[in-house]
Amino acid sequence: MIILLGIGHNDGEAQAQYLVEKISNLRIFEDQQGKINLSILDVGGEAIVVSQFTLYADTHKGRRPSFVEAALPQHAAPLVERFADLLREQGVPTQSGEFGAHMLVEIHNDGPVTVWLEK
Repeated sequence: MIILLGIGHNDGEAQAQYLVEKISNLRIFEDQQGKINLSILDVGGEAIVVSQFTLYADTHKGRRPSFVEAALPQHAAPLVERFADLLREQGVPTQSGEFGAHMLVEIHNDGPVTVWLEK
């Protein structure tokens, strides 16, 4: 599972805990009958967490996105790490990239499920 994680100014421990609980138990994987009925815990899946401040892009005005709603690195970086740690505590093996680094992430989307979650 690839998790693109955007952190806003008002996000904190409560939001991280909520999303980890939701993600860990979200039934988005197929069972033996092909029904989307299993969680990442059920299938023994793993996660990669990628910090993605651009999820907070505001494109309502002009042609250049505004990112003023994205949290500053000193707030966001520790929360991204905490989020990954909480996933591990739930039993989901989790990797993460280097915060703020320019990373090349190759994604092979195997299946019909892309979900946007907010708290």
